Amino acid sequence: VDQLRPDYLDLYASQFTGGFARLLRGGAYFPNGYQDHGVTETAPGHASTMSGRFPRSTGIVANDAGVYDVQAPLIDAKGDPASPFRFRGTTLGDWLRFADPRTRLLSVSRKDRGAILPLGRAKGEAYWYATNGMFTTSTYYSDTLPTWVQRFNARRLPQSYAGKQWDLLLPPSAYTEPDTVAIESGGTDYVFPHLFPRSPEQAAAAFATFPMMDEVTFQLALEGVTSKELGRDPTRTDFLAVSVSTTDAIGHRFGPDSREQHDQILRLDRYMGAFIDSLYKLRDSSTIVFTLTADHGVAPFPDAEVKSRFRKEPAGRTDLLPVVRALYQSLMRAGVDTAGFKEDAGVLYLDPVAFTRARVNRDSVARAYASAALRVDGVWRADLFADLAKRDTTKDAISRRWVHMFPPDLPVAVVVTLKPFWNWAGTRSASHGSPHDYDARVPVLFYGAGIRPGRHDDVVRVVDIAPTLATLLSVRPMERLDGRVLTRALR
Repeated sequence: VDQLRPDYLDLYASQFTGGFARLLRGGAYFPNGYQDHGVTETAPGHASTMSGRFPRSTGIVANDAGVYDVQAPLIDAKGDPASPFRFRGTTLGDWLRFADPRTRLLSVSRKDRGAILPLGRAKGEAYWYATNGMFTTSTYYSDTLPTWVQRFNARRLPQSYAGKQWDLLLPPSAYTEPDTVAIESGGTDYVFPHLFPRSPEQAAAAFATFPMMDEVTFQLALEGVTSKELGRDPTRTDFLAVSVSTTDAIGHRFGPDSREQHDQILRLDRYMGAFIDSLYKLRDSSTIVFTLTADHGVAPFPDAEVKSRFRKEPAGRTDLLPVVRALYQSLMRAGVDTAGFKEDAGVLYLDPVAFTRARVNRDSVARAYASAALRVDGVWRADLFADLAKRDTTKDAISRRWVHMFPPDLPVAVVVTLKPFWNWAGTRSASHGSPHDYDARVPVLFYGAGIRPGRHDDVVRVVDIAPTLATLLSVRPMERLDGRVLTRALR
């Protein structure tokens, strides 16, 4: 579940009747799971779920360096071309197929990176949503859409919501959150009900921001289970990944304290419950194991007018652009090739080769930049990346998460960490991406065949999921992992 804070599962537990209720009641639940890396975005988080490895090993370090691939255009749809060509190493799907080449792998999501990265480079099928109202894939996987996906698209489920509305699932008295916070949704359409566009095409384009997107994603997954005969052969282990993304869309737009997010989580509980019930009608429940997690959490709006249960004091927004601009100008005057330096959301890349050619001391530049960044309002830390591994990373979570983030062949020079709950200038939505706990903490849960129910409040990590499943399924990882087996979750 994209952007699922574990707090939600406690806050709304008394109102769950579906999937969350079932999983929490009968699963091995770890509410203190962590995406233990620095850039808590969708692509790095999804890449860690089934690989058992941090981004420094998978090579997926940010959304914009995730799955974009000009050599893999979409099939019968408009949108960014995509593939896993940047992904390094293997995933659970590879280990399963190595043990049994008959294994079938399927992954579905609203987002391309949500569908692609749980599989890594493993040869399976991945489908995601395009804004023209259909699910698609790229030429990395196939030359044409299979018949079952074409049939599903022909139902035009997103278009059928044209002119309808999203209203509260429960009576208004069941929600404690105010519905009058004008900063939500950019100051427009922040009060229930929320209307779909009247045009079918526009409704399909806007569909990803409504809860019903998750319901349709689950329906596609069930269609895939039937059409691909996943789980039908008892002598074969098959793999299904479902990434539902509306919690992320609503969290950005309305924030984690909103009535909209509360309603989304309740609806997701029902959608997930219907999915599990339907799956159990198709396959023997004693042969199925589930795992639930998230790619990251989220911070509330930093603004004082938002009264948040998740932060005690208002924060602010940080503008690092003047420092970055001054650095760029000085490096160009010094003759450093412009391809040799780049800043992205607090991460400064300095290519040693470009600095050697220009006879400019890279370390001096990095230290000067870090010093300048520390003087900017809202900046908490500006660390030379090379120094972080020298810290006590068992106690310093920020340093540890940055160390886990980048492969050694990336020329990362400085990493900037904002003060807790601060955001970057120009970002008007609720956001994530930092190494702070509120962005890194996610649920980790196992349920079903071979799982011992119970709640465990100690700290675990998302990279522990894949080795735990591998042990349960008696398959061997094909490389060294960062995660460890959570034996107390297994019978």
